[in-house]
Amino acid sequence: MPKLVMKFGGTSVADIECIKNAAIKVQEEVSKGFEVIVIVSAMSGETNRLVSLVNEASKMHDAREYDAVVSSGENITAGLMAVALQNVGVSARSWQGWQVPLMTNSTHGSARILEIPIENLEEKFSQGMRVAVIAGFQGVTDEKRLSTLGRGGSDTTAVAFAAAFNAVRCDIYTDVDGIYTTDPRITDKARKLSKISYEEMLELASLGAKVLQTRSVELAMRYKVRLQVLSSFSDNPGTVVCDEEEIMENNIVSGVAYSRDEAKMTLVSVADRPGIAASIFGTLAEKGVNVDMIVQNISDDGRTDMTFSCPVGQVALAEKSLNDAKNMKTFNYHDLIADTEVCKISVVGIGMRSHAGVAAKMFNALSSENINIKVITTSEIKISVLVDRKYMELAIQSLHDVFELEAKT
Repeated sequence: MPKLVMKFGGTSVADIECIKNAAIKVQEEVSKGFEVIVIVSAMSGETNRLVSLVNEASKMHDAREYDAVVSSGENITAGLMAVALQNVGVSARSWQGWQVPLMTNSTHGSARILEIPIENLEEKFSQGMRVAVIAGFQGVTDEKRLSTLGRGGSDTTAVAFAAAFNAVRCDIYTDVDGIYTTDPRITDKARKLSKISYEEMLELASLGAKVLQTRSVELAMRYKVRLQVLSSFSDNPGTVVCDEEEIMENNIVSGVAYSRDEAKMTLVSVADRPGIAASIFGTLAEKGVNVDMIVQNISDDGRTDMTFSCPVGQVALAEKSLNDAKNMKTFNYHDLIADTEVCKISVVGIGMRSHAGVAAKMFNALSSENINIKVITTSEIKISVLVDRKYMELAIQSLHDVFELEAKT
């Protein structure tokens, strides 16, 4: 029988009623002739509760024991989902990561999937099992220790199983009914997209759209897994994430993404010499600072300014690293200035490859609202800017209007 992967996020399995609702959706797909692999997250809020317990027990905890604790949330959901499916007459069995086994490396807390052997599950399917309920977010290392894949890891689990079993589709059920042109909470003109390319979705996910985890989109693009994002709480069609070739006509811009909690940091008057950028950003990387936008000003008298963005929560870590006495001497800069009141706004679209003037249109729209641009970066299918956070919603609405992304009549 053809395989279908269905993933249910935390809000979709928040309580027993939600789990029963999800089980009915699975039952409907089984009735269509599919063998179904269901991937479940922990019940809404459960992972946060478990993480708090670990931190309360010890701030300096063993990462292996952290994984042992936080992975338990998905185990509970998997068992409850299997019970709910059996209750409506579906032959189902729950599986934990080590039982599959889903093999990962040993980077506890953010492990990478190495292999998913299919023989174990295929044998059970051949014996009459119609649904395998898999605890998402978790796997097992070659040392036989439980591992977790990091926040949003259940999305990655789902795509990996779809690739391993050559599933016809991977459905991601969540509390929204698809991918929108921007956050509908910011503008009621946001329009749900029927299809979006892997590349566009990857950019939107990495730029702040939280519907899909970035790693899951990367995996789907690599293995050509057809994704569908849809709501657990309605029967509305969702958004299909697919190859660019499947989309009849590419919009110049498909969406506007944002990241609210950004910071702009500037090293003023750095010694301009070969290797200085490598030294600065190598130091930040060693400390785990997630640097994004980078701009270096023109050199003047052997000195230059170096500006970069990072999450607001990592500003103190970046300052501590760069202000270390040894680093201050090595980098030979005059001052370090942090602006923690900015946000990142991005426009994304594969149609930008073949259309000129997108940047000018974007900058004119922001200028007309008297919004000053602090930093600009571009790629083949995106343009990102840093602006003052107080203008975030105005900027998003303005760009959504100027690129005519509003709902079609």
